[in-house]
Amino acid sequence: MCSSVSISSTCLVWGPQFRRSASSSSSSSSSRTQWHILSPSSSTGSVKFINNEVSSGLLSKWGFSHEDLHLRDIVDRQSSSEPSSNNSLFTKDDDENVARRRPEFDPAFLDEAYERCRCICAEYAKTFYLGTQLMTKERQRAIWAIYVWCRRTDELVDGPNADCLSSVGVLDRWEERLEDIFNGRPYDVLDAALTDTVHEFPIDIKPFKDMIEGMRLDTRKSQYENFQELYLYCYYVAGTVGLMSVPVMGIAPESPASVHHIYDAALYLGIGNQLTNILRDVGEDASRGRVYLPQDELAQFGLCNEDVYLRKVNDGWREFMKEQITRARFYFNLAEEGAYHLDKASRWPVWSALMLYKKILDAIEENDYDNLTRRAYVGRTKKLLMLPLAYSRSIAVPAGPAV
Repeated sequence: MCSSVSISSTCLVWGPQFRRSASSSSSSSSSRTQWHILSPSSSTGSVKFINNEVSSGLLSKWGFSHEDLHLRDIVDRQSSSEPSSNNSLFTKDDDENVARRRPEFDPAFLDEAYERCRCICAEYAKTFYLGTQLMTKERQRAIWAIYVWCRRTDELVDGPNADCLSSVGVLDRWEERLEDIFNGRPYDVLDAALTDTVHEFPIDIKPFKDMIEGMRLDTRKSQYENFQELYLYCYYVAGTVGLMSVPVMGIAPESPASVHHIYDAALYLGIGNQLTNILRDVGEDASRGRVYLPQDELAQFGLCNEDVYLRKVNDGWREFMKEQITRARFYFNLAEEGAYHLDKASRWPVWSALMLYKKILDAIEENDYDNLTRRAYVGRTKKLLMLPLAYSRSIAVPAGPAV
């Protein structure tokens, strides 16, 4: 599986997610697509898209209904209170968040728990970890704890021991353990860090459960018929991370943007990250019998899974990749507007992740769209040179009001 958590550290934050109109200047005349954005839905807070077809090449363009995913409920619950030990999210009795008390941990034990999370983040998420250094201590620790839980979740189906385990049973037990974490009964020291985090910040349990559902999906599905199916998968394994992270990252007090706009941006960054992971790892996934590409879109370019397995990089493949890259960039463009409205101290890791992932798409193009036999990557020097630019973006003032 090529979930954003395991493949790259930087995608963790929503900020590593989000919006503007984009068009494919590199597309062929036979299949060029122009993307446009409509106003957010007043009833769901989600963004709807339309696709102006300028030729016979028709790519799937609709994602999955945010209303069906109950995202507005998540946002409303997470936005109903400010971070505090008396967070109302944890005293309200409802279907997803039963009443629970804040556990009492020895301060030294908690310091050790967060220190272990910090070490894991620093080891496996170097660029993102560096970006967290400007955040407050409380936010740093919380983001590290979320990152570690997401990484551990991903490794249940994609880690070194995954083949030796019954994934379905393991994920069921992992979900029970998640509920214990939210109910103040952590199983180990790493769980304890997340338990403290979800009682410190207004974080809802549903995005975590949805991520586990994404792992379940990976155990029973190896291809996706259209973009709607793929979008749902991307939401489960990556968009959820944005929803988890916004309460920790914080929203700038002076931001004119609506909270739903910012959450949409976080989610769309996750979608863009995951689409980029998929494009980067096509060859690697094919070696395991997985094709995370819309089947109907492959067919529109005269391609099929067999071409992927045989590593055929021809003109049809290049044109297909141009369209896929255009769509990933579209979601990153959406993400940028939301990133400006996060709390100022939290923006640097978000912009670092966003810019790094866009460079992965550049690298695929530089490899002449050969992501079947070559793996696109961004070298250490380019990453380091990108950090000052990401920082300058993080301190910029939004250009205008957002809705």
